[in-house]
Amino acid sequence: MLRFYNTLSGKDEEFTPFIPGKVRMYVCGVTVYDRSHIGHARAMVTFDVVYRYLKFLGYDVTFIRNFTDVDDKIINRATERGITSQELSEQYIQEFNEDTQALGCQPPTYEPRATQHIPEMITIIQELEAKGLAYAADGDVYFAVDKFPTYGKLSHRRLDDMMAGARIEVDERKHHPMDFALWKSSKPGEPTWDSPWGPGRPGWHIECSAMSSKYLGQPFDIHGGGSDLIFPHHENEIAQSEGAKGTEFARYWLHNGMVSVEHEKMSKSLGNFLTIKDALTKTTPEVLRYVLLSTHYRMPLDFSMQKVEEAEKGLTRIYETLARVDAVVGLSYQTNQPRTANSELDKRFREAMDDDCNTARALGVVFESIRELNRSLDAGQTADLAATRAGLTAIASVLGIMNEVPTQFLEAQKQRGLTQSELTPEKIEVLIAERAAARKAKNFKRGDEIRDQLAAQGVILKDSPTGTTWTMESGRKV
Repeated sequence: MLRFYNTLSGKDEEFTPFIPGKVRMYVCGVTVYDRSHIGHARAMVTFDVVYRYLKFLGYDVTFIRNFTDVDDKIINRATERGITSQELSEQYIQEFNEDTQALGCQPPTYEPRATQHIPEMITIIQELEAKGLAYAADGDVYFAVDKFPTYGKLSHRRLDDMMAGARIEVDERKHHPMDFALWKSSKPGEPTWDSPWGPGRPGWHIECSAMSSKYLGQPFDIHGGGSDLIFPHHENEIAQSEGAKGTEFARYWLHNGMVSVEHEKMSKSLGNFLTIKDALTKTTPEVLRYVLLSTHYRMPLDFSMQKVEEAEKGLTRIYETLARVDAVVGLSYQTNQPRTANSELDKRFREAMDDDCNTARALGVVFESIRELNRSLDAGQTADLAATRAGLTAIASVLGIMNEVPTQFLEAQKQRGLTQSELTPEKIEVLIAERAAARKAKNFKRGDEIRDQLAAQGVILKDSPTGTTWTMESGRKV
């Protein structure tokens, strides 16, 4: 049975959707003022896998991920560039979509934009105002946190504790220092919409309350995002949504851990700010996805080139084994022909994923299966190969890896390695032939020299009774 760690309760809970067989999930998207970075990539891949696994289990899933396309950062960046906020947002929405496609993320059911849902936001603010949970001040509207008794229940903090040591901007118009903006009066040159409180634009938090309730209703099943959003963003969403509707907002709250780079917090000032586009100049999309899956989603992830190289080696081992299997069983596992998957493999995979979508554990299951396949192939035992291959194909559909044709993956890897080493297949084959002749003449010293020479350039030789084959070392930087 699938279990999630629920940030709201602070414990693992069995997953039971409100409507049997259906799941409604909302995940906070990006503020589109810049290219997405690998921290965003982790959230994208994390909830893509949650989405895929829920569907794998047979649920009918409605998945919403929004775009914040009106915000101070967007307005300021657009002003700097001499373009409109809409033009800036459109550019980065397009680039975000390119990044998600590169990472192999499946598109959500809907991807609403904040600016398309201003009327819904105004309605919620009016409901809060009518209940005494919001108040207007000089064209702005604030949520009154001390009027909502359970404020702080997601972050597990008391209101008094939140204020202790907090850097709170002094605003005498606020009834309480922690009150937050639902609506902001317009300033010259900013995007603006008409409202009962005068021209202005929405605060950040209200947009997610409006879009989630429009597309999913309230309450819904899963709300997700990065752990940096727990407070204040998700805390404020709960307060305004439950305050307005008088009912539970979302049942399960899932949060992925933050990403550091080489043991340092990622920031432009440190020069280690890594966009998804930049990361994909250093490795392939599938390798990057593998890195993001190699640590449980709730744990912090330190991104490094060492992890990238380890992921390349791991994927190469997987694809080398799959290529061996495919050479024996053919490609029938990719067709619509009836097939039986390996039930034990399926059981182990489900146990891993039912454990709060533990992709690190699931990858361990994959490698156990790869070792078993190699043992069977070495022993000439082919009876269960097709079933195990079918099981790995099903796992691939959830994790979003192992999707390439193995021979094509390995050939592309060879070509990347050759480009780095400035070798050619012809040069390698000449050296292999020279080594074979030296070994035949019992000149083992020369044979070893050739092997070492090629190894130094990232070429790994594999001898077998039928001859010598070669691969490029994974993650080799020549």
